[in-house]
Amino acid sequence: MHKNIMNETILRVKNLRTYFYTTRGIVKAVNNVNFELKHGECLCLVGESGCGKSVTALSILRLIDSPPGKIICGQASYNGTDIFKCSIKQLRHIRGKDIAMVFQEAQSALNPVLTIGDQIIEQIEIHQHVDKKEARNRTRALLEEMGIPSVERIIDSYPHQLSGGMKQRALIAMSLSCDPQILIADEPTTAVDVTIQAQIIDVLRQLKARRNMSLLFITHDLAIVDEIGDRAVVMYGGRDVETAPVNEIITHPKHPYTAGLIACLPNISKGTSRLESIPGNTPNPVALPAGCTFHPRCGKSMDICRKEVPLPVTISNNHKVSCHLYP
Repeated sequence: MHKNIMNETILRVKNLRTYFYTTRGIVKAVNNVNFELKHGECLCLVGESGCGKSVTALSILRLIDSPPGKIICGQASYNGTDIFKCSIKQLRHIRGKDIAMVFQEAQSALNPVLTIGDQIIEQIEIHQHVDKKEARNRTRALLEEMGIPSVERIIDSYPHQLSGGMKQRALIAMSLSCDPQILIADEPTTAVDVTIQAQIIDVLRQLKARRNMSLLFITHDLAIVDEIGDRAVVMYGGRDVETAPVNEIITHPKHPYTAGLIACLPNISKGTSRLESIPGNTPNPVALPAGCTFHPRCGKSMDICRKEVPLPVTISNNHKVSCHLYP
């Protein structure tokens, strides 16, 4: 029974396109993204800055500012409900309660004029319909679950009184306050040092296992993907270019961009201090290259790459790639 649940899809994103209409032109931030998140798994969205990872996450919860942003087309189906078509009332129920999000910058996401406790308590009162005393007890339990010491002091502290790591843990606690089915973590380790980063990764890994929660983890770091992920979706130029289990992505990458990202990882066994790099720059989303968006930087580029967008090809049951190298 547990295996069947694990194989069920809880979130399906299909043909997602999100554009921003600016004075410089149309920014095609997300330009046809497809993936599935299964019950109890950690799916990582990985790629360089500007590839569309965060906009994909914000689109799922309809958090795109309009104008200038607009979800042009696509589906985000949560347990059979299309989030893009549901009413505002349904959306409010899904946001926070069923699908929660941890943002990149805890300092910006937390309200500076409210204590940590008040912010989490308010969330619990709204969605769980309990009194303030019970909400405070649940808040205390959540902060303890995050491994935060001196909970009684932290619960009555303001964000500016906490370290970066503590603020990030408090933000995770807030996102978990309504026991969501899906947690979207948008680069939650970006603003903290390596030691705190390892602690946050460990906290998220334990939470996923303990709560049997689905985790959509967004990062630019394949080393973190290797630590926490079950499957990975590699994004480039607003598209998903490769999807596979993490061990396959790391050991047998098929897309030249994925291979380039892996080559950039530090490797002590190489005996050199110089890191590899992918030549060129990420594409301008206002003027994306024709055909495969990666072809200007690809050492294996062919004529067809400059003319036609590659369609996804299934390499195996769990591995697909969008590249003209695989007809």
